[in-house]
Amino acid sequence: MLEDLTEKFQAAMVLGGVGDALGYRKGRWEGFTSGRRIQEELATLGGLGNLRMDPENWPLSDGALMHMTTAEALITDFWCLEDLYRELVRLYVEAMTSLQGRPPEPSTVEGCAELKPDNFLLAWHTPFNEKGSGSGAATKAMCVGMRYWQPEKLDNLVEVSIETGRMTHNHPIGFLGSLCTALFASYAVQGKPLVRWGRDLMKVVPKAEGYCRKTIRHMAEYQEKWFYFEAKWQIYLEERGMEKEEEKKPVFPDRYDPEETDKMYKCWSSEGLSGRRGHDAPMVAYDALLAAGSDWTELCKRAMFHGGESSATGLIAGCLYGLLYGLKQVPAGLYQNLEKRERLEELGRELHKASTPEK
Repeated sequence: MLEDLTEKFQAAMVLGGVGDALGYRKGRWEGFTSGRRIQEELATLGGLGNLRMDPENWPLSDGALMHMTTAEALITDFWCLEDLYRELVRLYVEAMTSLQGRPPEPSTVEGCAELKPDNFLLAWHTPFNEKGSGSGAATKAMCVGMRYWQPEKLDNLVEVSIETGRMTHNHPIGFLGSLCTALFASYAVQGKPLVRWGRDLMKVVPKAEGYCRKTIRHMAEYQEKWFYFEAKWQIYLEERGMEKEEEKKPVFPDRYDPEETDKMYKCWSSEGLSGRRGHDAPMVAYDALLAAGSDWTELCKRAMFHGGESSATGLIAGCLYGLLYGLKQVPAGLYQNLEKRERLEELGRELHKASTPEK
């Protein structure tokens, strides 16, 4: 069982990288608004099963590197959460220089500029950011859920995912995105049925609000944006027929081809480009997992090859898929020569070790 979990943690870190690199395609597919065009281009490359991914043509984007940076802090031997936050601040500020050539998401840059590695008490206290609603907080928090996956560690998960989110995205749509992906990662490790994840997220959001009230930072600015995040998720759950307690299969449209998918994803977004914000990047990844089951190719069509911010949705979906199903169904050509693969595997192994009870 333990070995099995270690392997899944490794698969999660590696497939997060694969999903990110596929959706990013060296920046080429990130801005495409048509999933059909991406899938046609993929066919000319010989299709998904024949791809041989390498660092030169399929590099990791800034999102995957920030996820790795977060994981690096989570595996250090910190005494208390404040120490963890100080380490995160140090690593995030350092990461901004190492991301040259892979333009980071604008809100990440703005957030990191406000971090104060030399201020012992206020290192991670950044001001509220009206533009901080991007998906960059959501894409770096799955490792938080892996570190604190046990149900009894929910309070830690809530606090750490919110604080890591606020460091770069001090805006509820941004940092509730990091709460969401951390929670989903913990649910995947716990083996909770997928259909319940969205509903259970809605039960944890008030806990997050309680935590933010307790830290009395920016509640007035948060209020309206907070409501937006919850409302969008509520609408999504109703649309899929999953808002009620009884276990039901999600309802999908009969025709769910790339055009329909793009249309649907666009409706969930707040500005017409799906996956760009903290509420809809996890939503697209979650929806793709619900629709695809353990079918990796189907997952890629829906989460990595759609019109929108496909590196963000691909990173989240790939990581969660790894926790649920491991590497078995993924063509080896996609990950054998993946950039930083060895380090990703190590981080998975170390995260699992750090998360085990005797720690």
